[in-house]
Amino acid sequence: MGGLGGEKNIIAGVDMVSAPKFIVDTNVGRLTKWLRLMGYDAQFFHGRDDSSLVAIAKAEGRVILSRDTHIMKRRLITSGQVKAVLIQSDEHERQIHQVIEELGLDYRFNLFTLCLECNQPLVRRKKEEVKELVPPYVFKTQSQFRQCPACRRIYWRGTHWRAMTQRLKKFSNKTK
Repeated sequence: MGGLGGEKNIIAGVDMVSAPKFIVDTNVGRLTKWLRLMGYDAQFFHGRDDSSLVAIAKAEGRVILSRDTHIMKRRLITSGQVKAVLIQSDEHERQIHQVIEELGLDYRFNLFTLCLECNQPLVRRKKEEVKELVPPYVFKTQSQFRQCPACRRIYWRGTHWRAMTQRLKKFSNKTK
């Protein structure tokens, strides 16, 4: 579970006055979709260069989420200029729980308002607008639809939505 020098958890200068934006390191990449699901702006960092990760976080005011203890030692983070959270577990469910608990996130913050693939805000679509874009059963049984303007993916509140919502609720209630 580790940390730096045995500290329990590390949060460097996280100010939660407004909804945080995140940049998620590849070593905790599964957090990206879960944060987006909750409605939090979460950029997945594809690179390998820690300097680029920190520079993006600083330029865009993003909180770094990483398991990399070396990133946490960087001057911009230790001085509080860049906010960062050292993720303790390898297990994605524990990672989600840690982020929710330590940052005081509301798992119901803005559910299903961002595209899980591209992080773009979803746009409401009228049922008739998606008739040819969704399976017939979905069209028949669902009334609310949202679409990503970038990748054109369509979302609706089906069984997958309910299952993901239940998992988030479980993550937020789980004790360490």
